[in-house]
Amino acid sequence: MTAGRIPAPAAGAAALPGPATPAPEPDAAEEALLLRVLGALLREDVVGLRTRGAPVRLPDGRWLRLPTGDGDALLLPVTTDGFQCADTARLPLLRRESDGAALTTTDEILAALRALADPVDRGGFDDFAEECRQTLDTVRLHTEARPQVMRALTTRYGAAPAHWTGPAGSLAHDTLAAHHDHPVYPTARGRSGLGRRQLRACAPEFHPRLALRWIAVPREAVTLAAGRAALPGCWPTPALLGLPGLDTSHLVLPVHPLTAGAPLRDALRETGLADRAVLAERPYLEAVPTLSMRTVALTEDPALHLKMPLATSSLGLRNRRTMKPGTLVDGAAGQRLLERVIGRERRFGETVLLADESTYAHAGHELLAVLCRRHPAGLDDSSVVPMAALLSEAPDGRLVIDHLADRFYGGDPVALFDTCLTLLLDWQTTLFGYGIALESHQQNISLVLDTREGATRLRLLLKDNDGPRLHTARLRERLGADAPAPADFADRRIFTDDDRQLSDLFTTITVHLCAGAYAFGLARHGRAPLDVLLTLVRDRLAEAVERLGGEPGAVLRDHVLDAVRLPVKAMVTAGTLLSKERSGAADINKHYTDGPNYLARTGDAG
Repeated sequence: MTAGRIPAPAAGAAALPGPATPAPEPDAAEEALLLRVLGALLREDVVGLRTRGAPVRLPDGRWLRLPTGDGDALLLPVTTDGFQCADTARLPLLRRESDGAALTTTDEILAALRALADPVDRGGFDDFAEECRQTLDTVRLHTEARPQVMRALTTRYGAAPAHWTGPAGSLAHDTLAAHHDHPVYPTARGRSGLGRRQLRACAPEFHPRLALRWIAVPREAVTLAAGRAALPGCWPTPALLGLPGLDTSHLVLPVHPLTAGAPLRDALRETGLADRAVLAERPYLEAVPTLSMRTVALTEDPALHLKMPLATSSLGLRNRRTMKPGTLVDGAAGQRLLERVIGRERRFGETVLLADESTYAHAGHELLAVLCRRHPAGLDDSSVVPMAALLSEAPDGRLVIDHLADRFYGGDPVALFDTCLTLLLDWQTTLFGYGIALESHQQNISLVLDTREGATRLRLLLKDNDGPRLHTARLRERLGADAPAPADFADRRIFTDDDRQLSDLFTTITVHLCAGAYAFGLARHGRAPLDVLLTLVRDRLAEAVERLGGEPGAVLRDHVLDAVRLPVKAMVTAGTLLSKERSGAADINKHYTDGPNYLARTGDAG
C-alpha cells in the first residue's frame, strides 16, 4: 500500500459502511453482552454480589446466592476466572430463588439489582441500563456492517494486515481494534447519545471519511501553544474558508462534525463568544477517525492527527469525550518529562518513540479545543499497530498478532508477546524508578515493527501522556533541576508522595491491560497454556524489577509481584453507577477495588 497517504476507495467499491443487513438473532449479541456486564458487576462487587454472595452448588455447577432482604434471593451462575476476579459469570442470567424465574436481559437484571441499591444510587442503574441498550444496538450494527467493512479494508490496504504500513496502515488496524471488546469495561463499544447514522458517518469501526468543520474565533480568546507558526502548514485562514475580512482578527479552530450543532452553540454561549465567533459553512480537510473517534488523521497526511472534543461519553457516562484545556497543558508537560528520561536512559533512544503533542489551541472551553499530534518521521515502511488491535480479528478471521508473528517472528505469537513484554516492562519500571506512572493503556501504545539489517526490530510509540501520577520527591531526587514542578501541570492530582498511587496505576494499566490481558487472551485463543503465559509475564516483570533495584524495585515487588491481591479498576461503579460524591472517586479513571494476584508464585487465583 501507499504509506504516505490514506488510500482512496477503489473505483466501483461500495462506500463504507453500506446498507444495513438484517440483524442477527436478538438474543445472541445480548447474551454476550450480559456475560460481560455480569462479570463486571461481580468484579466490582455491585450491591455486594461478590462479598455478600454465598457460594452454593447446584446440579449444573457453582452459583452465588445473594439475599434480597424479602426472604428471596438472586442466584448468579459462576465459573473460575482469575483475571482481576476469582470468578466470572458462567451463564448470561440471574435466577430468582423463590420461583426459579430466569432474568435474561440487561433491563431485567439491572432492575433486579437496582432494587437492592441505596435509593440515592438507583438513577445510576437506570443510566447503566440505557448504556447497555445503546451498546447492544452498536454491537448489532457492527455485526451487520463488518463483512463490508472488512472487504473495503482489504481492497484499500491489501490482504495481509502485517503489511498495512505507516500511519495510514495504522488507521486500518484502529478499525479492527474498534470491533474488539475492551478487556475490562463491558459496554466500551457504546457511545452515549450517538445513533446509528452518526456512528456510521464518524466512528472508526466503519473507517469513514469525514470533512472537518471550522470556526473562526477572536485571536484574543484563543490560547495557542508555541504560537501561530507551530500550527501545521495545512491550517486554513478564515478567508480560505469563505470568511473574508477576519484573517487579522480571528484564528480558526477545527470542529468535529458531531460537535458542530447544538453542543457548539452551547459552548459559544457559555464563553460569551456567540456574537464574535463564526462557524464556516465550507468544510475543509478530509480525515479518517482513529480508535479514539474524537481524534482524526488527515487523509493527505495521516501522520498528522487532530484531536477534537466530542459531546459524548465512553467507558462510563461520566467519562466525557470533551477536552478540558488543562489536559492539553498536561499532555505537553508529560511529553517533555518523558523526553528528559529518554535523554538520560539512552537505551530507550532507539526503542521508545513519542508522538509530538506540544502544539494545541483552545478558547477556554472543553468543546473549543484542538490538539495537533504529529507522529515521528520514518515510519512509512513499518507496521504501526495499536496494542488494542493485537487480539482483534483480521479480515480473514485470524488474529492480528498471528499475522504479525508470521511476518516478523517465524509464526510464533508468543515470541512477539515476549519481545513486547520485555521492552514494555523495562520502560515502565524505569519510569517508576523516576517516580513516574503512566496512563498508557492499550490504545495509547502502538507497536512499531520492521526489519533492520535482516533482523526484526520492535519499538513502542506512545501518545496521550496527560494523566500520569508523579512522585514529587523521587522526581527531584532523580532529575534534580530538570524535575517538573507542580505548577507545570494543570491537574494538581498528578503529583503525590504516595507510592501506592503510582503502583496502583502501574498495576491497573501496565500489568493488567498491557500484559495480563494478553496472557489470558492468548491462552483463550489456544496460543499457549495460561500457566506458561502468566509465568512469562511474571518472569519478565521480575527481571525488570530486579534491574530497577533500590526502593522503587522493592515497592513494585511488594505491591505487585508478592502481593496477595492487586488493585482493579472499578470502572462501571465510578463511571456510571455512582456519583463522585457517592463513590468517593477523586478521579473516575483511578478508582479501585481489588482482585486476585494472578502472578502470585503459588498460582492461586482465589
